[in-house]
Amino acid sequence: MPIHLRAEPGAYADAVLLPGDPLRARYIAETYLDDVRQVNEERGLLGYTGTFKGKPVSVQGTGIGSPGATIVFEELIQLGCTKLMRVGTCGGLQSSHHLGDLIVALSAVPADSTATHLVDNEPHCPTASWELIHGAVHAAKELGQAIHVGPIVSTDLFYNPSEGQYERWSSRGVLAVEMEAAALYTLAAKVGRRALGIMTVSDHLITKEETSAEERQTTFSEMITIALDAAIEVAARVPAASMGGAVLCTAFRSWSRTTSTRPTR
Repeated sequence: MPIHLRAEPGAYADAVLLPGDPLRARYIAETYLDDVRQVNEERGLLGYTGTFKGKPVSVQGTGIGSPGATIVFEELIQLGCTKLMRVGTCGGLQSSHHLGDLIVALSAVPADSTATHLVDNEPHCPTASWELIHGAVHAAKELGQAIHVGPIVSTDLFYNPSEGQYERWSSRGVLAVEMEAAALYTLAAKVGRRALGIMTVSDHLITKEETSAEERQTTFSEMITIALDAAIEVAARVPAASMGGAVLCTAFRSWSRTTSTRPTR
């Protein structure tokens, strides 16, 4: 039994949604899942398993930042989970994007130490799993929900003292900044699991705008629905036993330009 997730193999589903806030994990479980049972409460890291459209799905709070979150990722993998999906908020970096926009993180620049330590400081591009990217884009299209697909950056610092860094990231085409995806993608690649991050722009680091609580709740609901639909779509198409590492089709870049749309305001 792992140290921080006090559960036995089989307590968690193959697919796990990973919000940072443990109370948000409880909200997701109680709002979106059926037949819910709590499977962890150790150290306040609330975890739940239930079903969505008849398929087993779990949700597990991770806390903030890569070092602590990676403990959760590691222990979920020990417990047999094969699809790990971060859901949360991010800071927008593109002036053409808006508060409440949804971002599917194609890759995550590792501006954090955890991701680089996982590969002994060797050059590495943390990349999401193609099947989950495809599932999220397909789910968004079915819902009529516009999304942005592209690179984000994962940082160790919520309060960033580096003046001009957000603008430099923005000028290089990075869509948003958050704190966990690079480590998640790197670990998934190392151990042959699938991973994806779907985020809502809660504040804009270029325009300095911030969302209201009501706006966060609306876009949060859309994000969770897309993540759950993507998880069960992949589960239906790809058996867990055939899981490989984080794989990206090189043709995706041109394909994503036609499927990733900007919301109209």
